[in-house]
Amino acid sequence: MAFPGYGAPQGGFPGMQQDPLFGYFSAVAGQDGQISADELQRCLTHSGISGSYQPFSLDTCKLMISMLDRDMSGTMGFNEFKDLWQALNGWKATFASFDRDQSGTVEGPELQQAITTMGYHLSPQAMNSIMKRYSINGRIPFDEFVSCCVRLRALTDHFRRRDTSHSGNASFHYDDFIQVTMSV
Repeated sequence: MAFPGYGAPQGGFPGMQQDPLFGYFSAVAGQDGQISADELQRCLTHSGISGSYQPFSLDTCKLMISMLDRDMSGTMGFNEFKDLWQALNGWKATFASFDRDQSGTVEGPELQQAITTMGYHLSPQAMNSIMKRYSINGRIPFDEFVSCCVRLRALTDHFRRRDTSHSGNASFHYDDFIQVTMSV
């Protein structure tokens, strides 16, 4: 995979130079070794990960960072970037498989199939809410699809951490609920 305009890493962390993504990451991250939302937006645009689809919005980039921001820095380190890259490639493949007419969008039934394929089993009411939030004239572009996937993954992760008995039920204090939903 080529990353136009980005050379080999300078310095870095032991072992990471072997990873082809590290050179790209370090060129984007700069001296601080972290990628901010605007840097992520630029690097994803330059990388071509969105292919012929529209580039990612800044809001989607912020969501991607918050999904993987283990150290709560508001930025993304190399391991977080690697995890994101892997997730993005998976979401892109899923989206492309359901964008059969290659219009750059999926419709409601296709979105439901894609979400089910990813292991989420949502009610028709939840799917209706997702369609209202992410669709434009009944169609969901790739950027919004990724935004939806990020939110589903992050909300599911937060829920699972609180569903300690694995019963499908979790308790949230109001303040905790607000923090979870606002961070996602």
